[in-house]
Amino acid sequence: MKKAIFEISKMDCPSEENLIKMKLDEFTNIKYLEFEIQKRKLIVFYEEELDKIEQAVKNLNLGGSVLSIEEVEDVEFKENVNQKKILITILAINFIFFIIEMITGYVSKSMGLVADSLDMLADSFVYGISLLAIGGTVLMKKKIAKIAGYFQIALALVGLIEVVRRFVDVNNVPDFNIMISVSFLALLANGSCLYILQKSKSNDAHMQASMIFTSNDIIINFGVIIAGVMVNWLNSSLPDLIIGMIVFILVIQGAVRILKIGK
Repeated sequence: MKKAIFEISKMDCPSEENLIKMKLDEFTNIKYLEFEIQKRKLIVFYEEELDKIEQAVKNLNLGGSVLSIEEVEDVEFKENVNQKKILITILAINFIFFIIEMITGYVSKSMGLVADSLDMLADSFVYGISLLAIGGTVLMKKKIAKIAGYFQIALALVGLIEVVRRFVDVNNVPDFNIMISVSFLALLANGSCLYILQKSKSNDAHMQASMIFTSNDIIINFGVIIAGVMVNWLNSSLPDLIIGMIVFILVIQGAVRILKIGK
């Protein structure tokens, strides 16, 4: 058996880990994957050739490169038996907040909240695909990934069009109170998800990532909160529209990553 260590420069939260797992699920010569998120390292235990595995990692555009390869003795790997339960919990939290933020975003006329809701939906897609992939076929996983990716892009493009339209009518100021309060709750929800993922693996990837609190989701939550403060201060919708546009672009980038799984 061989062990290859990859540096994944853009892997900084559980979403990237799940994307990598789903992408590499099709390789039967992979015996085990070990993640060190804090160090941005992926360790692959495999047999036979590494070329196709390396190319698959590079295709995710997460900055993957091989650092070292070595022969190792047979290792007994411990699987996480609670994986399905954990994925269901995280999926439920993300999807519930997708609904909450979408509704409150519409009521408060905040594109920042609407965009953040789609980011929650994007995370739901990632965990949902992971959940359905457990015990499922590679073909089924790829089909679901394509549907999820295209649907996510379509929603984000509609959001961007609405942002552009609202730039024309900047006097339509959103309710900053709803923006700040709902984003704060979403921040707590993302923190809870990160805590659950960290607690689930005592010596594995997420425990090593216990000091990482600046994932994209949490940064976005802070961004919407700051935008809400700026909306109140300037009495203008521009801060909300700017954060909304940024998040919609991030959602599209995440969707492109999901689509790469379906290739």
